[in-house]
Amino acid sequence: MADKTNTALPASQRRHPRRERLAEDWKVFRQNLLGRIGMSLLVMFGLMAVLSYIPPLIDPMYHPMTGVDPNVVSSTGPSWTHWLGTDFMGRDILSQLLAGARIAFMVGVSAAVMAVVLGTAVGMTAGYMGKATDTVLMRLADMIMVMPTLLVVLMLAALFGKLNIWTIVLMIALFRWPGVSRVIRAQTLSLKQRPFIDAARVAGASHARIIFRHIMPNVLPLAFLYMTFRVTSAIVIEAGLAFLGFGDPGTVSWGMMLQWVWKTGHMFQAPYWLLPPGICISLITLSFYMLGRAMDDVLDPRLREEK
Repeated sequence: MADKTNTALPASQRRHPRRERLAEDWKVFRQNLLGRIGMSLLVMFGLMAVLSYIPPLIDPMYHPMTGVDPNVVSSTGPSWTHWLGTDFMGRDILSQLLAGARIAFMVGVSAAVMAVVLGTAVGMTAGYMGKATDTVLMRLADMIMVMPTLLVVLMLAALFGKLNIWTIVLMIALFRWPGVSRVIRAQTLSLKQRPFIDAARVAGASHARIIFRHIMPNVLPLAFLYMTFRVTSAIVIEAGLAFLGFGDPGTVSWGMMLQWVWKTGHMFQAPYWLLPPGICISLITLSFYMLGRAMDDVLDPRLREEK
């Protein structure tokens, strides 16, 4: 009766439960201090990534990789020409820092999306199908989960030489999906026992329709929550690889900047070169962590009640 009444009303007066829930979730997110701080930091780094395209257009010497100031032959401190100083070759540090923000977003988001998509697909399949399929997929996840990601990637880099940035992204994704799959599997097992899934089966819905129409919309918020944490781990792993000398030599990232500082012996002589990339790595990982904590409050009403 309520559904008929809602349908009979004009479109502007109808209730939209999904929109109302999104509005309520957004209100909860805006009231969360960690969420606001994390979002502000992400906006700042997003602006840095966008602004990274501007310096090379102003002057070729501001190109983060190939641009060199002809009047500078060594690392110098901040000046009007170079606001954060230059590295050992006379390249502008601010331009490199802005380019590093673009690489951090590219690596973090790309690796996290791949890992979450793969983990969600495996988790839903294992949880819904059960039996032998569940056993095989979860044992595979267990084997990959116990492998230390950074160590395995370092071994592959030592075996095959310098890695392309997209190869690094792919390897991070392939080693970071098992944790997501186990959480999604547990959620799928719980959803599979709900009355609306039984009703869909009785109505003749296929397995694919049940998975994609009824189960997936209920596990996607949880998958998005874990994606924020996977972004953090991907950024840290890429920075660690670059610092250890196994990153993409043709890409300017914050980890690569730290590697150049250490390799040229300016670790303690040039704090204007050392501190900016280290602070940026710390802040961007902190921002995604804060965003994940805020999303946790949005998805779990019990946490809000405790607070």
